[in-house]
Amino acid sequence: MAGASTDAATKEMEALHVGQTETKENLNKAASVESDVTSSKEPKVADRNGATPGAQSSPPEDDDDDGPSEDGAAAAKKKKKKSKAKKKKAPLKQTDPPSIPVDELFPSGDFPEGEIQQYKDDNLWRTTSEEKRELERIQKPMYNSVRRAAEVHRQVRKYMRSIVKPGMLMTELCETLENMVRKLIKENGLQAGLQLIGLQIPGDKTVLQYDDVMKLDFGTHIDGYIVDCAFTVAFNPMFDPLLQATRDATNTGIKEAGIDARLCDVGAAIQEVMESYEVEINGKVFQVRKGFVREDLECSHYMKNFDVGHVPLRVAKAKQLLGTINNNFGTLAFCRRYLDRIGEDQVSHGPEKPM
Repeated sequence: MAGASTDAATKEMEALHVGQTETKENLNKAASVESDVTSSKEPKVADRNGATPGAQSSPPEDDDDDGPSEDGAAAAKKKKKKSKAKKKKAPLKQTDPPSIPVDELFPSGDFPEGEIQQYKDDNLWRTTSEEKRELERIQKPMYNSVRRAAEVHRQVRKYMRSIVKPGMLMTELCETLENMVRKLIKENGLQAGLQLIGLQIPGDKTVLQYDDVMKLDFGTHIDGYIVDCAFTVAFNPMFDPLLQATRDATNTGIKEAGIDARLCDVGAAIQEVMESYEVEINGKVFQVRKGFVREDLECSHYMKNFDVGHVPLRVAKAKQLLGTINNNFGTLAFCRRYLDRIGEDQVSHGPEKPM
């Protein structure tokens, strides 16, 4: 009986152990299933590197080994843009002596304005008239052409004032001026170029002296609009009152000129200012007066007569010369030196009358 009882107790213990094992395994399975269900219900949020939490993935690679990050690339791109902005070309500045064409100094096409004279008297209404102001705006392209020619003239005469001195050959002086105008204005036939200047006789050997009073008169033109201006040079202070008289008289003429102004009134105002001056030369006092031109010596200036119609020419060389004049000068003034420069050697058949 005791043995049977012992066997029964042993079997009961084994059954109890087996039941506990199965129960434990079932609990583990249930926990595993619950964990899987819970994991599937949780949202999978990717971090900035693109990995999902809980996923078995390799650790993020070191940035130093794999190149710059996105933030680093953006920063480098911004830095590159800044460096490009720093390399932006500065505005051109004129050289000394002037050599850069004026239109390259003002790429916008807007050239500097010169002195502006205000309307006066009966023309004051033009200042407030919207119609007249609009007409002014319409003329802006023409004004820019004139201002371009004027800026070339201003830069050239400023430089010439700085280099003119006694002992210079007049021909050398003229050629320096002419070449500079051609460069700054971008000479282009009748579209842009130089208008005639003073000394024009080929081979002239005149030398500028200390006691000379010299007027440099030259012009520039753009699209048919001519800017002409002159300035006087004197080295001896004895002539300073004469130069001041001409300066004041010129400024008076500019102020008097305008719409509806009569030329005789402008001339009278100039003469009044001019003759109010005196100049002492070598101990003798002279009143400054308006001068006059006397035709004498060799003719140096020529210009085609616009009013003359077709004239049949029988000499072939004369026809060739006329064609050269038409193509290069039109009705602009020219001289024999200009013909020599463009290779026209048939000067003996040139015009005989001055302009």
